Amino acid sequence: MRISIIGLEDERFSRPLRLIANLFFEESQILTANAEEADIQIKFTLQVNKHVSVFAELKDNNGKVYVSEYQKEMVSSDSEKEWFKQLKNAVAHAYLTVLQDFSGITQKWGILTGVRPTKLLHRKIQEGVPLAAAHQQLKEDYLITDEKIKLMQQIVDRQLSVVPDLYSLQKEVSIYIGIPFCPTKCAYCTFPAYAINGRQGSVDSFLGGLHYEMKKIGAWLKEKGVRITTVYYGGGTPTSITANEMDMLYEEMYDSFPDVENIREITVEAGRPDTITPEKLEVLKKWNIDRISINPQSYTQETLKAIGRHHTVTETVEKYHLARSMGMNNINMDLIIGLPGEGVPEFTHSLAETEKLMPESLTVHTLSFKRASEMTKNKEKYKVAGRDEAEKMMELAEVWTEGHGYVPYYLYRQKNILGNLENVGYSLPNQESIYNIMIMEEQQTIIGLGCGAASKFIDPITGKITHFANPKDPKSYNDGFAAYTEEKLKILDELFSEKGSPA
Repeated sequence: MRISIIGLEDERFSRPLRLIANLFFEESQILTANAEEADIQIKFTLQVNKHVSVFAELKDNNGKVYVSEYQKEMVSSDSEKEWFKQLKNAVAHAYLTVLQDFSGITQKWGILTGVRPTKLLHRKIQEGVPLAAAHQQLKEDYLITDEKIKLMQQIVDRQLSVVPDLYSLQKEVSIYIGIPFCPTKCAYCTFPAYAINGRQGSVDSFLGGLHYEMKKIGAWLKEKGVRITTVYYGGGTPTSITANEMDMLYEEMYDSFPDVENIREITVEAGRPDTITPEKLEVLKKWNIDRISINPQSYTQETLKAIGRHHTVTETVEKYHLARSMGMNNINMDLIIGLPGEGVPEFTHSLAETEKLMPESLTVHTLSFKRASEMTKNKEKYKVAGRDEAEKMMELAEVWTEGHGYVPYYLYRQKNILGNLENVGYSLPNQESIYNIMIMEEQQTIIGLGCGAASKFIDPITGKITHFANPKDPKSYNDGFAAYTEEKLKILDELFSEKGSPA
């Protein structure tokens, strides 16, 4: 869909206009002129003083006209960035409304295109806004529907039940450890994940760098008396490395990190069933790690083959039972809505197979067309469900989880997500992942170690977030891990100095 935009000269509008257009149309194109080749034209008229008034008029190629108007009081701000944010949201409000009228599609998340909608509700709670008023503000300011606000509230309630001190954990940190290897790369994936076969040299070099990072960061945490809330081993697939390599890695964690016995939760993704062996499960058990992920994604064999996962459905089930028999008592499983060739019947089958296993938690992802993935580059090869069918599958997941005692406890969204839906983590009571809550709600610093690991340093006073990412490819990581570690230590020194200490 080619959309001609008239009346908005500021280039900062371009990205939000495109993101909202993408909620309605695949591969939309924003043309900032009165272009003849446009499919529709939207003309904006803005008036800004103490109030902002936005009028949007949409004309299609048949001459049909749709209009929308939005007014809101401008809150005075010393920050030009904050002032423009208010203006941008007002434009988005009118823009979304006129596109909804034109397309007949209601966007249940309103003008939101960001990853973490529940953060908005947490912020209002922390500001002391009564819940009824908070809900009304979310509805008016962002056009979020009652259905999604109810889901947000349910998740926030669950999070505060699981982590009652969620708003006061700034003096602690969590740790993310990235292992960038997998048996094969899935077609939808853009995580740092390199096929491990034939790469033992890269693996050895990488692990040397990772051990170095763990030693240095651990020493700093001990010196400063900073506790660790959670540790999460992700990737890639952390169980792609050998049992012996895993053993040495967890030994390093116990040697380097402070007070490991009292870390609230340690998770290891074992997402690819073809990486799970009795030897590796013994290692996990040895180091008191019992929360893992075993991810089927689908219980249809043809789908697994199409997306590049080389394990079988039978292997998923067998490895689940093996892990359970060897003491893994908090297992997460992932399913993906909208995989190629899958619709309601296939997803219904996946839920029925999940019922036979009843993992402690189930994360239901909606397929996202990530820009660099194989699936996005070859869309014509991967036929996926439409918006209506994707919504039906999400509704099936909601009904199934509620009927089987699972409660939603975290949520996030992605760009180009099928049907403008969401990813939701469900769990049985008291089996929620604390790390998932911490990474989504951004209430504390999370230090990323390893290849492709992203750190989020959160100022304990202002809440300002500083991002720092290690390189995604093993060679670049191996060449510079010492320098990246020093950079992180500098940031930590600034955040946890006496002046800014949250203790």
